[in-house]
Amino acid sequence: MRMGNQSVREQAVHLLRRGVTNAEVSRRLRVPQGTVSWWKHRDRAKHGALPGRARSTCPHCYGDQLDLPAYAHLLGLYLGDGHILPANEYRRTQSIQISCDDKWPGITDSVEASLRLVFPRNKPCRVRRAGCHDVKLYSNHLTCHFPQHGPGKKHQRTIALEPWQQEIVDAHPWEFLRGLIHSDGCRITNWATRTVNGVVRRHEYPRYFFANTSTDIIGLFTATLDAVGVEWKASVPRSTGQINISVARKASVALMDAHIGPKH
Repeated sequence: MRMGNQSVREQAVHLLRRGVTNAEVSRRLRVPQGTVSWWKHRDRAKHGALPGRARSTCPHCYGDQLDLPAYAHLLGLYLGDGHILPANEYRRTQSIQISCDDKWPGITDSVEASLRLVFPRNKPCRVRRAGCHDVKLYSNHLTCHFPQHGPGKKHQRTIALEPWQQEIVDAHPWEFLRGLIHSDGCRITNWATRTVNGVVRRHEYPRYFFANTSTDIIGLFTATLDAVGVEWKASVPRSTGQINISVARKASVALMDAHIGPKH
């Protein structure tokens, strides 16, 4: 919207630079005071006039220490069930949300714990939805931590780790795998029957599954499985188009149980 030769925003910034208060600018131009505050923040940021440092920690912008195991776990969760909403004219702060099924409250707790460790100055919250909770956190440094964010769905764009992210995954592969499994994977018990001396016996055996539509995320998952010595097989069901990764060999399942375990 424009008034004369200036937009409302330009008029607001002009008044703010003259020292007019946010409330007075809001009254004069009939703009919500929150919008005026955001315009003022953006104008000051543009000219390097923001007071002090931001509340959020960021290893890239400020050199803060990063909890590497918690970050590896959170990276896996983000690639599986995470989503970032960027800041814009109406939403001042980026937000991340990770959807957690209410059947597994322990996983919801672990998601919140990792968010607290990676963003110690920010407080996560839980938003109830039908059958699940979204664990959310607000920070304008989310895309610094997760440069994989972009428009569209993850399987419709390239997902590749930055070198510094790959170093973290290489150092903490099980935390990364745990995040992926606890978002888009599961541990189940299969069974089969066989006849021994005329008696039908039921044989049960556990296995892990991971399913994702993104071939890039599947590649990150299987490369990390290879790095820790876990054997796997892939299949593509026609009905879903997803790629399913199965871990069924006894030694590999035992490794996964030792470091990941079933959902809880």
